[in-house]
Amino acid sequence: MKTSRELVYETLEFRNPERAPRDLWILPWAEMKYSEELNEIRERYPSDIIHAPGFCREIPETKGNPYKKGHFTDEWGCLFENKTDGIIGEVKEAIVPADDEEWEDTSRVHIPVEWLSIDKEKINTFCSETGKFVLAGACPRPFEQLQFIRGTEQLYMDLMLEPEGLKIFMKEMHVFYCQLLTAWAETDVDGLMIMDDWGSQKNLLINPELWVEILKPLYKDYIDIAHAHGKKIFMHSDGNILLIIPHLIDLGLDAVNSQLFCMGMDNLEKYSGKITFWGEMDRQHLLPFGSVEDIEKAVTSVRSSLWRKGGCIAQCEFGPGAKPENVAAVFSAWSSLF
Repeated sequence: MKTSRELVYETLEFRNPERAPRDLWILPWAEMKYSEELNEIRERYPSDIIHAPGFCREIPETKGNPYKKGHFTDEWGCLFENKTDGIIGEVKEAIVPADDEEWEDTSRVHIPVEWLSIDKEKINTFCSETGKFVLAGACPRPFEQLQFIRGTEQLYMDLMLEPEGLKIFMKEMHVFYCQLLTAWAETDVDGLMIMDDWGSQKNLLINPELWVEILKPLYKDYIDIAHAHGKKIFMHSDGNILLIIPHLIDLGLDAVNSQLFCMGMDNLEKYSGKITFWGEMDRQHLLPFGSVEDIEKAVTSVRSSLWRKGGCIAQCEFGPGAKPENVAAVFSAWSSLF
């Protein structure tokens, strides 16, 4: 029997694996509300993909708990407000305020260089002791991090006006992210990961030409770092991101986690065989409100449209509103198709 690691590589490389690899994402909400059902799903359908801990020698300062009601200050100094246990809150106050139009003062931003102090020997041992496909325990997210620092509305204006201070800070942040990915690429992990939510329900959040001009070069560097070190690279991006999928393919991205059902199988099918669709099942409608039969039909649709001797990972997020029987049905349906 193939190991999880072998299954994932065969899927990413369209080498006709014996089944689609599984990847269950779990928010603390699910642990709190459905711990027994979650344990049953984990036991019956174990994930093939895991994340390596960094075993960092230095830990950046944070305050609070990101998944608890109240306030949490992250490693960059951004303050999140959370009104519900079990999910992640939102940033309510920019640390580079709107009245600093030129980004002249970024002194309150802490670039968490402590993340570079990973223990590569311990990471390599972790990788050698598992048959799972191991992703790095780091995830650059330049667009989202800028929103946390500046505020979403103001950042959109900044991206149009391009103040010099923003350019300087983005370069500094990008250098750090490249250093971080390089450090992880020098370990024995199988893949790196990046993320940024780029889509609204119906379209891209910014003009696609602006995305190509400002953000695509950043992702190119991240993807090039992975491939230069013989690693795969995955990306997560919520919303309708149809307009940038051709660019992600052009850059050589190995797998994209996206909201397939926002975009429609008919629109995505032309990209099958060119990139691996790392899930996902519809968590807006089907997981919370659909029947088991609805889930089975949806999984069949994904496989029919996007599977080309590989190219699909059976990924599902167990988060707020999702019914445990539907989460289990996702993996059951995928298993039945092989």
